[in-house]
Amino acid sequence: MTNGPVHDVAIVIFGAAVRPDGRASNTLRRRVEAAAACGRRFRHPLFVPTGAVGRHGGSEASVMGGILRELGFAEDQLLLEETATDTLSSVRAVRRLLRRRSDRVPVLVATSAYHLPRCLMLMRLAGMPARACPPPEAPAAGRASRRWYWRLREVPALPYDAALTLGLRLCGRF
Repeated sequence: MTNGPVHDVAIVIFGAAVRPDGRASNTLRRRVEAAAACGRRFRHPLFVPTGAVGRHGGSEASVMGGILRELGFAEDQLLLEETATDTLSSVRAVRRLLRRRSDRVPVLVATSAYHLPRCLMLMRLAGMPARACPPPEAPAAGRASRRWYWRLREVPALPYDAALTLGLRLCGRF
């Protein structure tokens, strides 16, 4: 059940690295800023940042929550998911969180462009007909080899996670 205003959309923000000093990495900050820009198109969005504590700092979700607060969003617009350690566990945890709520709303996904197809597919396989927030622009500076690394990493991850999701659903464990 909700304890505040009825939200008109849920925007799930997939995590990324937190720096050793506890600040958001550039990728994480860009994802949150893109989600915030998308959220401003709605009257009362609910942001669902997802991500556990990684190698450094607080949880990815709490760092994203801090950025959203800095950008002017209220506490009742944040639902932090701080247990997920990867994309698939994020989808599973977010599904549980959103199913417990009484305000069933459209779900949007906010993440980097290279990561968006996998996130959308997993959300849909999990029974949430999610749509995409416009992804953040890739940085102009930076090594092209690093950008290709992240894109190519998605090639095996997408079918692997899809197969796991389908298997979990067939076994009734999703």
